[in-house]
Amino acid sequence: MSTEATSRTGRTGPAPGALLLCRAAPDSVAPAAQLLRERMLLTRAGEGWSVLVPEGRPWLHGEEPVDRVMTGWATALAVGAPWPVLALWWDADRAGYTLASGFRRPVGYIWLTNGTPAGEDEAMRTFAARLALDPVLDVQSLDRLTKPDPASDARARLRGLVAVLTRVGLDLPAGLAPGEPTDRLREAARDRPDARPVEGEGRQETVRGEPEVAAGRRLTPWLPWSGDPKAHALALAQMVAGLPLAAWGLRHRSGGWLAAGALLLAHGALGLSYGLTHPRD
Repeated sequence: MSTEATSRTGRTGPAPGALLLCRAAPDSVAPAAQLLRERMLLTRAGEGWSVLVPEGRPWLHGEEPVDRVMTGWATALAVGAPWPVLALWWDADRAGYTLASGFRRPVGYIWLTNGTPAGEDEAMRTFAARLALDPVLDVQSLDRLTKPDPASDARARLRGLVAVLTRVGLDLPAGLAPGEPTDRLREAARDRPDARPVEGEGRQETVRGEPEVAAGRRLTPWLPWSGDPKAHALALAQMVAGLPLAAWGLRHRSGGWLAAGALLLAHGALGLSYGLTHPRD
C-alpha cells in the first residue's frame, strides 16, 4: 500500500492525511460531528480528549486541499461548542495545524515537508493560551518548533506538537500518528474497542456497544425541538457563524468552507424556524 502521493506542484511526498482532535469526551463530540455529514471514526484519545479520523473524500477523490477542508471542519465543529477543536493535517508539500475555539478567529501554523517553519511565532503563543498550556515550559517547547532544525521534518514537528499536548491529557491511540496516510489512520481507528462511526444525523451507531443514554439527556436542551432557550441561542450562533463561512467559501471556491457554512446556516435556520412555529407555553 503506497504511502506517497504526487503533490499539486508535481513532486512526490507523503500521502495526505488528517486528524481532528476535540478536547471533550466522545459522547459530547459525536452529536456535533454529525453536523459535518462526513464519514468519520470517533474514539477516545486520552483524558478529556477525542479524535475524529475522516474518510478523506474531499482531498483523496476531489481537488480540495486537505488544509482548507480541515480548517473549515474544525471551525464548524467549534462554533457553539464549549470545547476547542484542533485539526492536524499533512500532504506532499506541507504539514500544519488549525485550532478553532468558539467564535474566535482560528489560529494555525505550517511547516514545509522538510520541516522549515512557515508560520508566525505569535500563532504558537495564541495556541498555548487558548489551550491553557503552561506559559513557561510548554511555550518554550512550542517555540522550538518554530526554529530551524535540519533534523526535523514536518512529521517530526507535528509529533513534537502532540508531545506537548500529552501534558494536558492527550494520548493518541497507537497507529494514529501524524504523517500516516488516511487509509492507515482509518484502519488503526477501526481496531479500537471504543470506536464508533459518525456519518450524519440519524445514522450514528457504535462499532462495539451503544452510546450512553446519559449523553443524550445532557444534549437535549440544545436540540431544536426541545424548546429550551439554549437551543434558540445555539441556532442564532450557527446562523451568525455560517453566513461569513459560506460567503468566504463561495468567494474562494472552497468546497470545505462552503459546506461548513451551509451546514451551520441550515441547522441554525431549522432551530429558529422550529422555535417560531412551536413557541413554549
